[in-house]
Amino acid sequence: MELTVELVGEGERTVSVADDADYAAVVRELGYSTHEVTVLVGGSPVPEDAPVDADHVRVLRLIAGG
Repeated sequence: MELTVELVGEGERTVSVADDADYAAVVRELGYSTHEVTVLVGGSPVPEDAPVDADHVRVLRLIAGG
C-alpha cells in the first residue's frame, strides 16, 4: 500500500508499506525510530502498533531537552 506522509516542517513523501503494516512500519520506512516521532491521523495521535488505515498521515518529530 502507498500512503502520503507529511513530515511536519519538512514536506511530503510517498511511502510504500505492506498491506498489513502498522504505523511503526511507516515510521521505519521514513528512517526514524518510534521514539523520535508521533504519527497523527485526522489530527489525533495513533498507536504505533495500530494497523495502517489511512492514505495520508502526518508525522511530527518529537523534541526532548532540558
